[in-house]
Amino acid sequence: MLRCLNTFRYFGIIAIAIIFCGSVRTYAQYYTIQKYSAEGGVKASGDEQWARAGERLEHPFIVVVTDSSGNPAPGVRVTFEITRVPFGSKGHLLERYEVFTNSQGIARTQLHLGNKEGEYQISASIQTESPQNFVIFTAYANARNWAIMLIVGLLGGLAIFFIGINQMSTGLRHGIADKLRLILLRMSRNRVVATFFGALVTVITQSSSATTVMLVGFVQSGLLRFEQTIGMILGAAIGTTITVQLISFKLSDYSLLIVALGFGIMVFVKKHVTRSIGEALVGFGLLFYGMHLMSGAMSPLKHYEPFLQVIESVQQPLIGVLVGTILTALVLSSAAFIGIVLTMTTQGLISLEGSIPLLMGANLGTAVTGIIAAFAAGREAKKVAMAYAVFKFIGILLLFWLIEPFAQLVRFLTPDVINTFAGGTVTNISRQVANAHTIYNVLLALIVLPFTAQFARIVDWVMPIFPEKQQRYKTQYIDINLINTPSIAIEIARRELVGMAHLVNSMLSDSITLFTHKDSRVIDTIREKEEHVNFLRDKLNDYLLRISHADISDNEVDNVFRVMFATKELEQIGDIISKNLIEKGEWWLGAGLEFSDEGKNELVEFHRLTQKQLNRAIEILDTLNLDVARKQLRKYDHYKKVGIELERNHFDRLKQAVGKSIESSKTHLELVNLYRIIGSHANNIARITIGEG
Repeated sequence: MLRCLNTFRYFGIIAIAIIFCGSVRTYAQYYTIQKYSAEGGVKASGDEQWARAGERLEHPFIVVVTDSSGNPAPGVRVTFEITRVPFGSKGHLLERYEVFTNSQGIARTQLHLGNKEGEYQISASIQTESPQNFVIFTAYANARNWAIMLIVGLLGGLAIFFIGINQMSTGLRHGIADKLRLILLRMSRNRVVATFFGALVTVITQSSSATTVMLVGFVQSGLLRFEQTIGMILGAAIGTTITVQLISFKLSDYSLLIVALGFGIMVFVKKHVTRSIGEALVGFGLLFYGMHLMSGAMSPLKHYEPFLQVIESVQQPLIGVLVGTILTALVLSSAAFIGIVLTMTTQGLISLEGSIPLLMGANLGTAVTGIIAAFAAGREAKKVAMAYAVFKFIGILLLFWLIEPFAQLVRFLTPDVINTFAGGTVTNISRQVANAHTIYNVLLALIVLPFTAQFARIVDWVMPIFPEKQQRYKTQYIDINLINTPSIAIEIARRELVGMAHLVNSMLSDSITLFTHKDSRVIDTIREKEEHVNFLRDKLNDYLLRISHADISDNEVDNVFRVMFATKELEQIGDIISKNLIEKGEWWLGAGLEFSDEGKNELVEFHRLTQKQLNRAIEILDTLNLDVARKQLRKYDHYKKVGIELERNHFDRLKQAVGKSIESSKTHLELVNLYRIIGSHANNIARITIGEG
């Protein structure tokens, strides 16, 4: 009996040892599941298929399971599961839910799509403690009119994308953009600093084209010289890449949440700057939501052979540059076009090497907007737009022959795959494309920046000298391209107003000679100047109305009103001179009358005081100096007293029956009164400047 027990004990120990060793071996051994890939690439796995709703997919989903040594693992149970379907879908079915791998470690199943179009997700998993124990397949069901739905999805997504960019730009501009633009004017002397601020302004405006158009306006208006804009042009090219960098981050899943957050800030926060941040967030979210819609709409194209053939031809370098240039010029936004390129790369339609020529073309296409804006401008302003185009063209000439090495540089700086929080990996192609865009523009700026003087000469040589169309009258500063920059547009209008004021002042200066020297030649001169004043009045009023219809702040509304008020006051002074004084002067020349020496001297003195009033008003308009405006108001009281004193002196002479005074009394009194009215209009300009109007 004891011997039997010992025998059982012996065999028990052996059995326990076998079980223990087996368990250790099972725990130590792990398997990895991945999508099957052959020479045909990822498509061999059956992933990313599409068919019409209700139909069976053409190809099965295939996975391969390997052991810790990388060898095929047969007999491993793979569980397939439908994890996501369109809302309301019915009839979706997998042919096999549990499959054991064959001798090659392969397992497969087939999907019958449901009756709803949209995205279907299928997972394949194994029970193991490996780092990679599941994979996700995606399939798409399309309606019978899928082509129409694709176009609608693309256009709708692109429209929302544009709305997002504009909204984000508006919000940021309301916050700080205009202040940065004013700083940009002051930072133009140092080319490095100018490059930085050019990039910063472009980031906020979300458009290098907008920055270029603004620079065209600066040069056209005389605020900057062409040479001063080159650093800003280089910076604008860098700044526009930031938008693409933002787009490359996969935030589509959170897009509507970002929109909701931004909308909440806009509704519940009253502080102007914070509300502007809310506006920017709404635009930011819409931007990603538009990208999401475009991505979903383009999914069927991954397996549409005619489209794939077109894409293959587009990826040829020369064709890619041309297509990128033309399409960017048409949509007037490199960010929008590159956003489409990013969508295509993430869908596997375009490689990194294929995207680089498209990026180069997109960079060149942005120059079209600036060229259009400068079409009606002077040569110096045209040079700004030409400089941007030449800068982009130089980049194409340098990089066109180095696409492969450049792509390798981008891959070195940006890995092909990145690790996820879940322990898996995802392709990083969108980040590679965004970084390629940034690296391209930064390298180009670094190459050109030390040679800005030579670059300016190249542009000057490229830009032909055309005879400018002679116009009878023209504005000196006004530029329609600056309407979207209200603070600067108002400043430009004020500069034009000062020029108009000097013209009115010269009319006033000429008017006295009609009565003191009887010089009839000044009549035609004054009338010519009056036509010029009326021209400037019309241009200023039109410009100011355009500004007021833009999205401007309350303070900018007040500034527009002040300029418009001053324009009206100057116009009325011009009308008094060209109509009343000229009419009286023509009568005076024909009447053959003379003022007494004393009366003439008094008129000359009052004219001098009137012109002094107007000169102070011009100084106020030019400098916005409140001290000068207050001085003008104080001096006006003295001015009125002088006018009253002159009238009293005149009546004293009438009492003495001085012949010349009697005959010329009516003219003398009318002139004093007309000059006094002119002085009153000049005083009104001071009043409105300090806020008393």
